[in-house]
Amino acid sequence: MIGGEVARFLVLLAIFAFVFLIMQVVLRTSIERRAHVGAVNKRLKMIASGTTRENVVNILRKNDPLLLGDAANPWSRFYFSFRRNLSMAAVPWTAWQVATGMAALFAILVLIVTMAVWSAAYPITSGVIQLILAFAAAAAVGVPLMVISFLAQRRRKRMQEQFPVALDIFVRSLRSGHPIAGALELLTQEMEDPIGSEFGLVTDEIAYGADLTEALNDMAERWDLDDLRMFVVSLSVQNETGGNLAEILDNLSKVIRERASLYLKVRALSSEGRMTGLMLTGLPIFTFVMLFSLNPSFYLDVAGDPIFYIGFPLLLVWYAIGVVAIRRMVNVKV
Repeated sequence: MIGGEVARFLVLLAIFAFVFLIMQVVLRTSIERRAHVGAVNKRLKMIASGTTRENVVNILRKNDPLLLGDAANPWSRFYFSFRRNLSMAAVPWTAWQVATGMAALFAILVLIVTMAVWSAAYPITSGVIQLILAFAAAAAVGVPLMVISFLAQRRRKRMQEQFPVALDIFVRSLRSGHPIAGALELLTQEMEDPIGSEFGLVTDEIAYGADLTEALNDMAERWDLDDLRMFVVSLSVQNETGGNLAEILDNLSKVIRERASLYLKVRALSSEGRMTGLMLTGLPIFTFVMLFSLNPSFYLDVAGDPIFYIGFPLLLVWYAIGVVAIRRMVNVKV
């Protein structure tokens, strides 16, 4: 009887071990496949699907920021920043399409909210009109701009983290005997997005006749990264004066890593101020949109007061001044 129980236990143990090993093999294969797929960047996927390189460049660079002169007006600077954020966030629409969509959504919200207020028997006073326009602008323009800015900064941070690794791969490729073009091509095949597609754009532009320094400088301007600018300067200096490029870039990689370490320390020390600034700039817009959507009478009941006509615009002006002041205080340069 005891021998039968032991044999039964051993059989069950063998079945468990067999199933466990099978699951380990399946999971490992699945993880390796996902890692391989994740390493293929967007540019390579588009090329593999049959898209020509010229169309790939046009698609990936459709929101490139325009050239901005020193005497540019505030509107030009805002449009420049808007296009740069769209480019960094990898939004699949052009700046004109996004702006048109915001304008259409703004008009639709104004119409819908006005009809809802009128059907609720609220008088359409100047204060109510101001409130409707502010709600439509916050929901159709403010919230999308904040989302685009968040996505852009997240991908920019990812780009900044990838660059030292890409620089190490570039240096090792040069030391193994590859030319600069071959080293760049290696980065396009091995690195994930966003830096893999960005270096792919550089190689495509060089293939179409662009200068290497100009193509890399355009990439640095698209992402507004000082690390990339230092990389471009290093290549330019080496191209003019000569020298061991691999050693120069190896030293640059060390400088960038030390600078990144200092940057992280500064961000840690300023995290409280940055989070406070984020809450004070983003939370009022989301709170206003949500509260007006859920309980519009909270604002509409006081919108007819004469002091509202003056107080509400002043409130918006003070909010704009506060946003500018907070951004200047928390924007720490390293």
